[in-house]
Amino acid sequence: MTTPEPTILATSGGYFSGVRTSFEFGPLVHHAVDLAGVTGRPRVCHLGTAGGDQTGFRGEADEAARLAGFDLVHLRLFSMPNVDDVEGFLLDQDVVWVGGGSVANLLAVWRVHGLGAVFRRVWEAGVVLAGVSAGSICWYVGGTTDSFGPELRPVTDGLGLLPFGNGVHYDSEAARRPLVHRLVADGSLPTTHCTDDGVGLVYRGTELVGAVSERAGQAAYVVQAVDGAAVEERIEPVALPGSR
Repeated sequence: MTTPEPTILATSGGYFSGVRTSFEFGPLVHHAVDLAGVTGRPRVCHLGTAGGDQTGFRGEADEAARLAGFDLVHLRLFSMPNVDDVEGFLLDQDVVWVGGGSVANLLAVWRVHGLGAVFRRVWEAGVVLAGVSAGSICWYVGGTTDSFGPELRPVTDGLGLLPFGNGVHYDSEAARRPLVHRLVADGSLPTTHCTDDGVGLVYRGTELVGAVSERAGQAAYVVQAVDGAAVEERIEPVALPGSR
């Protein structure tokens, strides 16, 4: 089943520590499935490009999917795509979930394989696009990243499905907020939408329609330039079922 209009869930969360497994899919991942309007067993595709398609993580994600009741598949690009028809493979899914890691490397690899245009068509077809950290920033014009080294730097060559900047891990990494403010104030980034850890932003088309959270006390933010200065507005998210 596909959504009636293009939908993105961009997050700084999605994973909880597991009891008998390394991790479990948290309420944010389950919300991505809910947004897809799935009536049967959810079909979810995981992309681990930003982490180099690590074999170990794929196995842990498979265990998390088993517990969640998802049919999980993986699109791998290292050392070659693991399917012949990438676009058709993605169109068969209800949700595409992109993991964290290096957003700069992710974007470079995706461009080599022409995935920018593919993802636009998949998004327009109604498959929910979602992800965490690098898997959030990728859908926007750009954001802040440690892809280039320990000191945060801007990345401005995102896919641009959403015409905003994106700030992830806004509360847990002290350098994130001041860098976002500086980049918005000087015009390096457009109006930027940010998430504390555990928070996700929901878009229908390119419109921000709400924020959701799997952790208490967290928030989302809109940072925009006003008279050459960055102005931040806090958005209170809706707590998802199963939040902690």
